[in-house]
Amino acid sequence: MVHIVPEIIKESVTNLVKNGERTDGRAFDEYREISLETGVIEKAEGSARVKIGKTQIVIGTKPQIGTPFGDTPNVGVLMTNTELLPMAAPNFESGPPDENSVELSRVTDRCIREGKVVDLEKLCIVEGEKVWMVFLDLHVIDYDGNLMDAAVLGSVAALMNTKIPTTKIENDEIVLDYENMIPLPINEKALMCTFAKIDGELIIDPSLEEEEIMGGRLSIGMTEEGNICAMQKGGAQPLNKEEILKVVSIAKIKTAELRTLLP
Repeated sequence: MVHIVPEIIKESVTNLVKNGERTDGRAFDEYREISLETGVIEKAEGSARVKIGKTQIVIGTKPQIGTPFGDTPNVGVLMTNTELLPMAAPNFESGPPDENSVELSRVTDRCIREGKVVDLEKLCIVEGEKVWMVFLDLHVIDYDGNLMDAAVLGSVAALMNTKIPTTKIENDEIVLDYENMIPLPINEKALMCTFAKIDGELIIDPSLEEEEIMGGRLSIGMTEEGNICAMQKGGAQPLNKEEILKVVSIAKIKTAELRTLLP
């Protein structure tokens, strides 16, 4: 379903940006109010709820023992899946994953994986045979723009909240000790920062209203040391070298600020 933005709204938002303003009064480099809770799903091994403005995502983790991939026999597995609930936005429909949910899963997965958030090698139980597989399930409850930053922030928080039983090998069998639960081996807290390009200006954390009229979008994943671990471009308008360098420098500062919200 295609959502048509009324011309009057498009003109109104664009004119505000031209004058250095935004519809909600924020500065161009200012996030909406953010809240983050962990341990929100009782039956999940790890979970989090993140809100950026009215955008809300609930994330749950499910670790289970499985077989490693053939080319990485000593490395655990991370699988990310996203569900855009129909109640979250008028243009979200039930059924198989669409391109938006696939993109959100891939970008979140890439930022966490390339940022080496979890030490996957420490999730190996028996090399070439058994490893921990961590399933990360994202449920978008409310959509009001900037899903990527919310998804990565909530996913990292959920992974930090996750515990798995200790394991040992007895008589060639894996024994799980649920009396001694341990946290996932967290290496890094890589996070993401998203910018929208509207009428030549770059604004951080675009709302839905701003996303609907933006010409381009750039999301940047950053490690704690300020190294880029993921980038995702959206929209038809390109960004030039100066614009990219500008958003990278801002993203370095803003992801550090977001990191203070993690438990």
